[in-house]
Amino acid sequence: MKSNEIKIRIRYGETDQMGIVYHGNYAQYLEMGRIEWLRSLGISYKKMEEDGIMLPVVSLSLNFKKSARYDDLINVKTQLKKIPTAKIEFVYEITNEKGEILTTANTVLAFIDMKTNRPMRAPKFVLDKL
Repeated sequence: MKSNEIKIRIRYGETDQMGIVYHGNYAQYLEMGRIEWLRSLGISYKKMEEDGIMLPVVSLSLNFKKSARYDDLINVKTQLKKIPTAKIEFVYEITNEKGEILTTANTVLAFIDMKTNRPMRAPKFVLDKL
């Protein structure tokens, strides 16, 4: 399935007193990966929202293997798990500069019609890009 990779430099404010990334920040890294995954297909998340479609996270799973630390350059690989229906599922692998796996993750998001606040099928323009 389609994948995309981004690099992120860990900032001091993302770490605890030991210089290790606070676990709550990983959700932001995954979001950054998803946004860039969409952008790599020519899809703007902002435009989707303007068109009345939102993608809230309905499931998030993280598996920590090693710690990311202040000033590390991490790589977030985002991959589509399967062709979306009313939901879209991604798997992630976060590695350090040595290529060591730091974290694996999975998210499931639902396509929601903002007018009705109800689930909807994946838009045709998304499926066409895949």
